Amino acid sequence: MTTIQQVPGAPAAQTAARAARPVPVAPQASAPPAPVAAVLARMRVLEATLPPADGVAVFNRVYLSVTEEIARRLGAGGFQDPTAAGELDAVFARRYLAAVDAAGAGLTVPACWRPVFQLRRHPGVRPLQFALAGINAHIGHDLALAVVDTCRALGCEPAALAADFERVGDLLTGMEERIRESLMPGPDLLDVADPLTHLAGSWSLEMARDGAWAAARVLWSLRGLPATGQEFAEQLGSGVGLVGRCLLTPLG
Repeated sequence: MTTIQQVPGAPAAQTAARAARPVPVAPQASAPPAPVAAVLARMRVLEATLPPADGVAVFNRVYLSVTEEIARRLGAGGFQDPTAAGELDAVFARRYLAAVDAAGAGLTVPACWRPVFQLRRHPGVRPLQFALAGINAHIGHDLALAVVDTCRALGCEPAALAADFERVGDLLTGMEERIRESLMPGPDLLDVADPLTHLAGSWSLEMARDGAWAAARVLWSLRGLPATGQEFAEQLGSGVGLVGRCLLTPLG
């Protein structure tokens, strides 16, 4: 019978060898790009200063949570081109913040945002309506223009942003259901009879995303015809504003 001899000190040597091995360290997420950090800081100021029931504050809370998640994924390498994705995120957010600044200065607010700012304190409009109307304005109009502005700034075609556009869209779609659930009234047994259920069900974020991408491509193709492009953008904003006004129908 073969005898297996133990090598003196082998267990201790093995333990020492294991201890000497480098311990894998999880990669640390880096800070978001400065432009993204700047828009996040501005949204946090609005969160701290606007009355909670204000319709703009309702949308701002939603948008802040989305932008924080985008910033986290930017820092963790969750985008194909972090530089382009960060630029798009910041340019996109600035259009909403410009509408806030215009309203605060008593200036004309873009047509897509006008219903939200006009009805922001209406007691018959519910929080979910403000959230959806704000998302409608920002996705339906601002996103298309932000894609074009980002392409101009980076010197690229819209196709270069397509993959990260889809990543952001998937994130928004995933968060939309949580937004609806958190802002829908209860109990659940009564939701089906609530007019808000039917109103909210009439709008689709996925369709708004698809429309924004199509509009961005049209605007990019019209970049050599500035007057026509401007007219298209204005009509786009008016149409999106009309949808927003319907979403903000007071329900009592």
